[in-house]
Amino acid sequence: MTELNHLLDKNGTLQTDKLEETMERLDEGKKEEILRNFDSFIGYLGRRIELAEKLGLNEEQLNSLALKVASYLADHEEPRNSEEKLLKELWKVANKEQQQMLARTLVNLARNTNV
Repeated sequence: MTELNHLLDKNGTLQTDKLEETMERLDEGKKEEILRNFDSFIGYLGRRIELAEKLGLNEEQLNSLALKVASYLADHEEPRNSEEKLLKELWKVANKEQQQMLARTLVNLARNTNV
């Protein structure tokens, strides 16, 4: 069972309000494996985007989820590499519209990177 399964109700509706709870259930070792370097993070993000699309999430839902994940990471995780540090700094100084654009850009990066 993946993190996405925890965010979908029985009708397949995305429940972004359950993101924090779902992220906190993620095994610390798995989280460290994902966040240890930027390529691992982007690769993991890309695989989750593919899965979300297979489950029928549309572009708006993906972008909403990406925004929530990015906010969670900025608020709860310390950067483990220079790329994550830069993303966190950009996130902190960005307004809501800029954060949405940054989240969309990360989705595009993950889709177009073969890691």
